[in-house]
Amino acid sequence: MPKKYVYFFSKEKTDGTRDLKDLLGGKGANLAEMCNLGLPIPPGFTLSSEVCELFYENDNQCPSEVVREVDENLRELEKTNGKKLGDPDDPLLVSVRSGAAISMPGMMDTVLNLGLNDQSVKGLARQSRDARFATDSYRRFIQMFGDVVLGIPHGKFEEILDYVKTEADIRFDVDLSVDQLRNIIERYKKLIREETGDHFPQDPQDQLWKSIHAVFGSWNNERAIKYRQMNKIEGLRGTAVNIQTMVFGNLGKDSGTGVTFSRNPSTGENRYYGEYLINAQGEDVVAGIRDPKDIAELEKDNPVIYRELLHYKKILEEHYKDMQDMEFTIQRGTLYFLQTRTGKRTAPAAIKIAIDMLEEGLINREEAVMRVAPDQLDQLLHPAIDPDQEYSVLARGLPASPGAAVGRIVFSAQAAEQQAGKGEQVILVRKETSPEDIGGMDAAQGILTSTGGMTSHAAVVARGMGKCCVVGCQQMVIRDSSHCEISGKTYREGDYLTLDGTKGEVIDGQLKLKTPEISDDFQKFIHIINETKDMGVRTNADTPKDSAVARKFGAEGIGLCRTEHMFFEGDRIDAVREMILSADTRGREKALAKILPMQVEDFEGIFKAMDGLPVTIRLLDPPLHEFLPHQDSEIEELARTMHVDPRRLQEKVNSLKELNPMLGHRGCRLAITYPEIARMQTRAIIEAALKAQNEGIRVFPEIMIPLTGTETEFNYLKKIIEEEIQGIFDRGKTDIEYKIGTMIEIPRACLVADRIAAAAEFFSFGTNDLTQMTFGYSRDDAGVFLPDYISKGILPRDPFQVLDTEGVGKLVKIALEKGRGQNPHLKVGICGEHGGEPASVEFCYQAGMDYVSCSPYRVPIAKLAAAQARIKKQR
Repeated sequence: MPKKYVYFFSKEKTDGTRDLKDLLGGKGANLAEMCNLGLPIPPGFTLSSEVCELFYENDNQCPSEVVREVDENLRELEKTNGKKLGDPDDPLLVSVRSGAAISMPGMMDTVLNLGLNDQSVKGLARQSRDARFATDSYRRFIQMFGDVVLGIPHGKFEEILDYVKTEADIRFDVDLSVDQLRNIIERYKKLIREETGDHFPQDPQDQLWKSIHAVFGSWNNERAIKYRQMNKIEGLRGTAVNIQTMVFGNLGKDSGTGVTFSRNPSTGENRYYGEYLINAQGEDVVAGIRDPKDIAELEKDNPVIYRELLHYKKILEEHYKDMQDMEFTIQRGTLYFLQTRTGKRTAPAAIKIAIDMLEEGLINREEAVMRVAPDQLDQLLHPAIDPDQEYSVLARGLPASPGAAVGRIVFSAQAAEQQAGKGEQVILVRKETSPEDIGGMDAAQGILTSTGGMTSHAAVVARGMGKCCVVGCQQMVIRDSSHCEISGKTYREGDYLTLDGTKGEVIDGQLKLKTPEISDDFQKFIHIINETKDMGVRTNADTPKDSAVARKFGAEGIGLCRTEHMFFEGDRIDAVREMILSADTRGREKALAKILPMQVEDFEGIFKAMDGLPVTIRLLDPPLHEFLPHQDSEIEELARTMHVDPRRLQEKVNSLKELNPMLGHRGCRLAITYPEIARMQTRAIIEAALKAQNEGIRVFPEIMIPLTGTETEFNYLKKIIEEEIQGIFDRGKTDIEYKIGTMIEIPRACLVADRIAAAAEFFSFGTNDLTQMTFGYSRDDAGVFLPDYISKGILPRDPFQVLDTEGVGKLVKIALEKGRGQNPHLKVGICGEHGGEPASVEFCYQAGMDYVSCSPYRVPIAKLAAAQARIKKQR
């Protein structure tokens, strides 16, 4: 049987199903599925994603067997419609759309009304009995084709359109006359001749194949590649191409178009949601050219169509068992569906929809857990405007995506990326956004547009990114590329704005933001996650305050307490510097005695915050030079404060300098040279634990030795720690349960993990340093070349953000196997930054770790990732 490349769909005959998503793309698979469900779908056919592969293998051309199948399906489509493509008397018109297996805003825009030319436009005018409609359809087709297929900038067509409108004193496109539209068409054709050196193609077959090739070519355009990189989309063959019969929403007041959601994508409320326009084509709704109406108003404008929409909405949601994003067109009183897909939603909406559908019986608990992406939970922790501030609202738009943002105004995506790259927080301000702006939208803190509705490009993409977004702010006018006016006040690039995407408010200047409250839906969802996952999630916290925040988010202990962070508070640094400058052990012990009660107080607060949960405390890790000043003026000031000779202080500073501090005198090496430091910290930990225990707190201290590379290092320090602990127990005639373990962050430690595990009670992988030492990259310096590596495909992603499973991960697995082989009861976790990154958490689960540890605000994310990892393994 010959290979099939083209799949037909119609009410009478449908080749595909939704299960062929990888082959037909999301759009094509869902069109076929809706036909199978009996929905009113304009017929068409889909070129599979395999053709995209063949296109690139065949020197950017479709092979002859594909051409033959397209011709066969086009004849079938003409037969189904009773019309022929390009017929001068009654032309068949089609749309051409891209459609990958995963929705990608970076792909090619749609081409509508394909098949029109100088002759067939006359036939369309006769058949529709509307010369203006036909002429405007031709105008739209030329503009789309010129932009999307021929690559002429969209703005050049808009300049012509705006010029004619301004000349005629017309505000809206719908007010253009037939003669004015013909004038625009001739200007468009002239522009195409000037830009391409060729005439606008009149042959519909030529139009069709140029459009098909443009769709396949868009798979590797800059914005599509950037979108796949940003969203870690890998392994797809390419995009499919959908050719579909045109239906028209711009045939008068009994026609229209709309974009709707089966539930509110911002809040998750179970209410039909969306917008529509009467006498308009589909791109008019999403482009923000006209202000659309709320879908609820359609019940008054056309109750019959509204009831049909509700009926089909219910069918689709119950069939797909998820919130649907649907596009429809009404052509002279007849309803057609053009698309359904899983709707993008904010994190609050994702959680509410998952909980509601679980309670409605549409999905089970596992499916509810899988419905929310771990990174979406980050949106729930987005800042909101601190309500204690007084401020007046400058302007209002539509609340397209919740949260709040503060930043400097920029007017282009390029400026947003440039300024964000310099560490600036920016607000991207545009008339409207387009797929070309994807990089700038990602870089910005928030997005503000003057036009567009709740389903505009800016709104949909911002919600998917979790970005604060306000659209349709009519009180804003963008004058040029350097300034705008909002409610009559001029703002220039670099001025500050604050946005409230929850209320749709635009506010002058910089306001303070605060972390939002945790909702009941969030608590329900976390409860389900906790019952689903079977791997622990701890937090990295260095203070009682951070520990309390982490506990609020559900942390199940502390996986990393970095004691050196405590040394910089208040006057503690003076005692630390006194210890460093001491000439002998006695002097160091005297200085450490000043630090001891401070450390005891900190540890006691942490134990109380973590009542009943384990707390892993890392002994001092950084080299001593980090606690001393390096500028001459600072050294002189410190010398005066400490009453020491500035030259002696300078000599000490110089003596502590290292060529490569990350590989120098730090971690366990520091404690071996100065065991009095380890003794003081051990004493502080145990005394704090005993004090907390005496107050009724359940304590489980775990003392972690950093940077171990040999078993002899670990054994040497373990003995010192145990001696110190036993002395405390003997003096107080009491004891507590404790563990001594190590941080595995040196490749050699992974290779000799069995020897270390003979004495260690736990391993905690410090993957930040382990990644540095495995790759030979300095985290502090790799930013110079890593972006280049990623853009050129040398590395798939930043290994400091997502754990490198092939190299670093292999070392982790070796250490786990060796460690547990020696000590079956060895507790193993991870405390590097990867502990809160979803893909890395899944790796840790598959590797068999007991827990991951991450920053307090990423605890819910890690929990969800752990729950989903278990579900995936079970499946």
